[in-house]
Amino acid sequence: MTQESVSTKNTIQLFTHQINSSKPVGEIVSKMGETCDKFKFSVLHTYDYFEILKTKGFPIERKAHVFEICQAKMASKMLTSNPEFSIFMPCRIAVYENEGNTVIATMNMELLLAAVKDNKELYEEATTMFQSLKDLMNALIK
Repeated sequence: MTQESVSTKNTIQLFTHQINSSKPVGEIVSKMGETCDKFKFSVLHTYDYFEILKTKGFPIERKAHVFEICQAKMASKMLTSNPEFSIFMPCRIAVYENEGNTVIATMNMELLLAAVKDNKELYEEATTMFQSLKDLMNALIK
């Protein structure tokens, strides 16, 4: 393994929160709407990159889905206080095949939330929301 590939892998691990499952991608994807509802997230949009890229003439072998999800109350508070956070919104969950496993991943928000630590109430609510997002991901693999 080269230094560049180690550095890239470490950087991705730093900026993401991921869990693995032996369940097929389709099973995880089929549970997303119901599980989001349970954790008070709304699904705004979904992307099936396997299908999208095939129709564009660039097929890929692996199944790969991205879900844009939101908790409107939290989004409103964050954008009222910190409009620059809009580039990180909405929250995204990726579900994809990798080396025989299904990976469920999202952005590691802990790094970003440190930027709002001075606003104690917002920081605590956003941290709670991120924990709910991680709990949602764990519920998908059960």
